[in-house]
Amino acid sequence: MKFINTLAFAKELDKKDPLKKFRSSFLFPKYKGKEALYFVGNSLGLQPASVSKYIKVELDDWAKLASEGHFDGHNPWYSYHEMFAKPVAKLMGTLEDEVIIMNQLTVNLHLLMVSFYQPKGKRYKIVCESNAFSSDNYALQTQVQMHGYDPADAIIEVTPRKGEHTLRTEDIIRAIDSNSDEIALVIFGGVNYLTGQLLDMQKITAAAHKRGIVCGFDLAHAAGNVELKLHDWDVDFACWCTYKYFNSGPGAVAGAYIHQRHVKNTDLLRLGGWWGYDKKTRFIMDKKFVPMKSAEGWQLSNAPVLSMAAHKASVDIFTKAGGMAPLRRKSLLLTAYIEFIINGINEKIKDKNLKLEIITPSDPEQRGCQLSIIAHGIGKDFYNALTKAGIFCDWRNPNVIRLAPVPLYNSYEDVWKFGQVAEKLLLKRK
Repeated sequence: MKFINTLAFAKELDKKDPLKKFRSSFLFPKYKGKEALYFVGNSLGLQPASVSKYIKVELDDWAKLASEGHFDGHNPWYSYHEMFAKPVAKLMGTLEDEVIIMNQLTVNLHLLMVSFYQPKGKRYKIVCESNAFSSDNYALQTQVQMHGYDPADAIIEVTPRKGEHTLRTEDIIRAIDSNSDEIALVIFGGVNYLTGQLLDMQKITAAAHKRGIVCGFDLAHAAGNVELKLHDWDVDFACWCTYKYFNSGPGAVAGAYIHQRHVKNTDLLRLGGWWGYDKKTRFIMDKKFVPMKSAEGWQLSNAPVLSMAAHKASVDIFTKAGGMAPLRRKSLLLTAYIEFIINGINEKIKDKNLKLEIITPSDPEQRGCQLSIIAHGIGKDFYNALTKAGIFCDWRNPNVIRLAPVPLYNSYEDVWKFGQVAEKLLLKRK
């Protein structure tokens, strides 16, 4: 499509947008009495307008039924988590028995690594990206330490080439192949939090499996953002949060995926908990742990229902929108439009000291909706100026501004307005 940097063009795209009605399903923060320009869905998604209603149903059942709400409520709490299996499986590209909504992201990462990081002999190392999110770094470091290894030796980090910001798939595969005799686990962020790069998870998984290595992914920035086919890609395990693109609220319940070949292996080491126990005999209270033969076997505790109610509100919106395929189609166009706007600003300013360098891959197949920008010469000042102008984006050290036009609730007019504000701010600096 040939883009045009005009309000009329943006409004015409919005008029033709089959997903435009879902914007009204979300609550926007205000700036000077109007809806702010919100591009931080990669950090915290907007609140669905239906969340309060979903939570109130559970609060009312709690008030009226108390403990009986576990079995007699509108959505019995005992089996509340089971409602997510079908819709979340479709959104994540899995089988229904391969997904479970539980805990928070890093908790799930640790629980999964208990099962899938099992160093033996000279195979004890982990391959990951050099600029992984801090929480992932801490999880990997402490996991290897629990097994008696030094993180400086046991963790192999793949770095971008000199002068580049993102990873090359061939470099990841080379790291796997050249260290295969020593690797126990390959784990990457499906979409990198800093650069917004979408990795080729299928190729990475295949490269790991070719060498007999387990492969997993942190999908915090991929879930609800890009199309995933975890089962078909043969990924061993994955985990994700739901407060970003899944719009389920701060600190919301998270998700986990375990491939079917593993969920049926009840001998696979895991941490035991009552809710992971076979539900057919759970109330017998036997002392020996008998895990369920599904992803539910990794649960520890019963469902955090109020948090899950918020997640249910968002998942239902995704389902009404038709799942990830239509969202991805709009995302590709919406992100391409903001890229076009930014490139146009650079051409107009023509000052290398004020250049907005996009470090996210220009190839649409290698990114989600996020664009990461280095604002040369003005850095944090430019970010602060955007914030004061009512544009919600975020800053990540050392010098990256992240923008995420989310297809469920952002419009092409939002993108055009961002460009107008950004250009005006940069012209003032010139």
